[in-house]
Amino acid sequence: MSIREIVKMGNPVLREVAEDFSAEEIKSTETKGLLEDMWDSLKASGGIGLAAPQIGISKQLAIIKLSSESDRYPDMEDSETFVIFNPKISVIDDNEQGFWEGCLSIPGLRGYVERPRKIRVDFLDENAEQRSIETENFLATVFQHEIDHLHGTLYVERMKDITTLMFEEEMIVEESKDEHLD
Repeated sequence: MSIREIVKMGNPVLREVAEDFSAEEIKSTETKGLLEDMWDSLKASGGIGLAAPQIGISKQLAIIKLSSESDRYPDMEDSETFVIFNPKISVIDDNEQGFWEGCLSIPGLRGYVERPRKIRVDFLDENAEQRSIETENFLATVFQHEIDHLHGTLYVERMKDITTLMFEEEMIVEESKDEHLD
């Protein structure tokens, strides 16, 4: 299909609460094309997750695929492929864990965000079938990050300490300094 432009922070679509899909919409040819475009766009950007609002479509759809070959998130294990429509999150373990999050809609920046460690997500898959997944650790964070997009929230709003927001190239400098400290 085609690679779509990823909208950046400041675009009003990123602040909207996205609309649900009906079962008929999920099964439609248009939605199948949208999914192809989203996968093409995700692959081209080197990301691990993408929500429909990030390509300008205010609908409840996100895709996730963790890859050990990711340049943006090294040392990550592969995950299955997730297509999630109309997701609902339930927190299973509210002990928080923190990760350095980045976002294709906020290019070049990372921020330290703490989120619940283990969650359950109820959603419809690409066949409009009801599914549930319980997930924890980094994958739970990715699900929460992408689902936040569907509710008009960006990761920077979840940061407890804004001083941890930094450019990715500065993180590399800091990491290399730490590696050379004796």
